[in-house]
Amino acid sequence: MPAHPHPTRRTVLRGTAAGAGLLILGANAAHADATQEFDVVVVGAGAAGMTAALTAAKRGLSTLVVEKAATFGGSAARSGAGIWVPNNETILAAGVPDTPAKAAAYLGAVVGPSGVPADKQAAFLANGPAMISFVTRNSPLRFRWMEGYSDYYPELPGGLPNGRSIEPDMFDGNLLGAELANLNPAYIPVPAGEVIFSADYKWLNLALVNARGAAVALEGAARWLAAKARGIEPLTMGQSLAGALRVGLAQAGVPVWLNTPLIDLRVENGRVTGVLVTRDGTQTLARARRAVILASGGFEHNDAMRDQYQEQPVGTDWTVGAAANTGDGHRAGLQVGAAVEFMDDAWWGPSIPLPGEPYFCLAERTLPGSLIVNQAGRRFVNEAAPYSDVVHVMYERDAIPAWLVIDQNYRNRYLFKDIPPTLDFPSAWYNAGAVVKSWSWNGLAAKMGVPASALSSTLLRFNGFAWTGRDLDFRRGDSVYDHYFTDPAVIPNSCLAPLLLPPFYALKIVPGDLGTKGGLKTDIHARVLNTTGAVIPGLYAAGNASSPVMGRSYAGAGSTLGPAMTFGYIAARHL
Repeated sequence: MPAHPHPTRRTVLRGTAAGAGLLILGANAAHADATQEFDVVVVGAGAAGMTAALTAAKRGLSTLVVEKAATFGGSAARSGAGIWVPNNETILAAGVPDTPAKAAAYLGAVVGPSGVPADKQAAFLANGPAMISFVTRNSPLRFRWMEGYSDYYPELPGGLPNGRSIEPDMFDGNLLGAELANLNPAYIPVPAGEVIFSADYKWLNLALVNARGAAVALEGAARWLAAKARGIEPLTMGQSLAGALRVGLAQAGVPVWLNTPLIDLRVENGRVTGVLVTRDGTQTLARARRAVILASGGFEHNDAMRDQYQEQPVGTDWTVGAAANTGDGHRAGLQVGAAVEFMDDAWWGPSIPLPGEPYFCLAERTLPGSLIVNQAGRRFVNEAAPYSDVVHVMYERDAIPAWLVIDQNYRNRYLFKDIPPTLDFPSAWYNAGAVVKSWSWNGLAAKMGVPASALSSTLLRFNGFAWTGRDLDFRRGDSVYDHYFTDPAVIPNSCLAPLLLPPFYALKIVPGDLGTKGGLKTDIHARVLNTTGAVIPGLYAAGNASSPVMGRSYAGAGSTLGPAMTFGYIAARHL
């Protein structure tokens, strides 16, 4: 067990809720005491950590949140903020035909024999709805159903083709006051002059060729104008989720120390009793009378840990997780004897290694007129399958890098990332080798470095499937989920269209991720377990610092955030 240096000044101050009701309570005000004491110390100001802290504070416990980054919100703030929690009040009020039995059957089928205990799955399903109700009653956070966003395996027992996922409703950023400047920015900002929800993006992709797509774009502009007329600073998706939870913490009197990285856990007589952090250049001990909750995110930006635990090739350059996620909580837990599991896995997704930041590819690989090939010029996967599954297959079949191939007809019809239809890709993408272009299949193959004959035969076979509407090789379009990000005007299969119109493009695909999946092993109460299976007293974990209740799979949009927030809630209630 590592040594814990004692600060030179050891004045113990009890954390209080003084000033509750004020908006932001000087979260990073200067301090003079090298040791402070609270009932609960939460490491990480993402969705899991803020939900845990809010829960603890509302149960009358003095609570502190410490955050390594200069911003709050973590990966949640960057995300589309889908949340997968079955049987929550939002979907039930909307008439979604969910039941506890359906949810249990579905989650069990999705997780399968991956080693996630049934009682842990049951704990998530039992507490998730209460968590959603709690945060809506104790913060400005409100939700809306992502209607039509199918569960990822709707054909499994209990799966819902119309979906269970929810997302935050619009939130007024003005409620954050000066803390608005400390909100971690979105991964892809909402288009200027629009108020867009995550569920709208499937239609924005089609705005040039679909009446509903055009209507959604107009509706987004109308929402923005209405919000501005009322003096609202409209935030949606991850910005709404993180911002509303942060206001909830402020109203509950919970301090959030930004720029405060975790150094180590404090252990006394076999119990975790606090955290040693660096604050304003000074080592500070934050004592925790009840417990420490680790919600510090994954280790996606830690090269050494990825090399140690994960299959090659893998890289910190391919993740879109928050930059501060370097496994600090994992390392601290391991030093006090914690067990870890699923460390080789991540919340994977096919990604394009663009200069500056990778692009997590959702709709683009599903829209008709696209296919993915390996270095042999052959298809190897259902391109429209859940994103985590596609990357698992990339590793299994040695298809790294792969190539997303499209034609000019595709470019004329659909938004690609933030590039409008008809426009060429930026020159920087070409210069970085992320995209190549040619007026012939053979020329494209040469630039991709794949056999021309193989690519031509693959395209001919794929085009035949597109004409008939049946993918005989990989069954693209057989699942309801396959059709979510597609073009309803394309028949007989909205997933499939032939690639005929030059020029042709190929975009490099690598195994990107939203964050790593493995973490500290926890029980049904989110308590961290050691390598013998015993509870480590005083230590809890939630979110990507903990092992996933989803195992190696992904139930639906929001399978990261739903369990992260739920187990943060469980931890705070249990301690």
